[in-house]
Amino acid sequence: MSPGALPVVAIFGPTGIGKTAVAIALAERLRDRGEDPIAISADALQVYRGLETLTGAATAAERARLEHRLVAFVDPQATFSVGEFMPLAHREIAAARTAGRRPIVVGGTGLYLRAALIDLSIPPAPPPELRARLEEAVDRHGAAEMHAELRVRSPAAAAAVEPTDRTRVVRSLELLELGEEPPPVAASELWTADVRVPTRLFGLTMDRDELRRRIDARVEAIVEAGAATEVRDAAESGASRTARAALGFTELLAGDVDAMKRRTRRYAKRQLTWMRKLASVSTVDVTGRTPGDVATEIEKGLW
Repeated sequence: MSPGALPVVAIFGPTGIGKTAVAIALAERLRDRGEDPIAISADALQVYRGLETLTGAATAAERARLEHRLVAFVDPQATFSVGEFMPLAHREIAAARTAGRRPIVVGGTGLYLRAALIDLSIPPAPPPELRARLEEAVDRHGAAEMHAELRVRSPAAAAAVEPTDRTRVVRSLELLELGEEPPPVAASELWTADVRVPTRLFGLTMDRDELRRRIDARVEAIVEAGAATEVRDAAESGASRTARAALGFTELLAGDVDAMKRRTRRYAKRQLTWMRKLASVSTVDVTGRTPGDVATEIEKGLW
């Protein structure tokens, strides 16, 4: 196949389901066909350097088996947004295809996956003083009370945001302050067929009870591997609001591993809900299967 002609493979799935292992196994099979694949991460938190254990980013050993881009390249003190991520992802995908390499986009953040593969219309960034004022208001009044304010100002926007979702409550209020109507859930969360380059999207699923066990075991392994030290170091160095949004950051600062498990399970449920709405996804049940077996099924779906 000529340079630039290789379709993108996109692998999406909930946290803890084993996306990285499947991507590596798929890459090994593609190499047997003479390809030179490269992974491009589409995860909002794996971008942060120094939080690799907490966020489940590909390890050094895993990166030795498959080159990964857009992992651990942002200082935790810096804020980072999908608007900054999108051009980087587009550039990485274009460079890989120009070099005749197949991009394997791997992600668990739905918005970042969309941003990597399509041209999103990104709302304007807020002035720093506006963001600071709204963050202070949430600190003072709580996310639920600010969500009530959002409901008064824009019932449609409030209906698309959970009262406990601090980040989206703040962002919605920012947009209203800037004269922009927050996008409805249909525009902000669902998949579109208008991808920038040919793409095959595969969604990984698993038996609910098995996924719950996997998530709990993963959290315990993350803690055992030193994630709490990562969190404390990042907090002491002035971790940004967006870095602190990482699953388990707040919970590990408080020493509450059980709360981290509960939050991670809730997040996985939202990821699966989002995935079920994708019109063009090929779902792959990974329950009781090895990464190699799953990769073989995905490989067959490419031809």
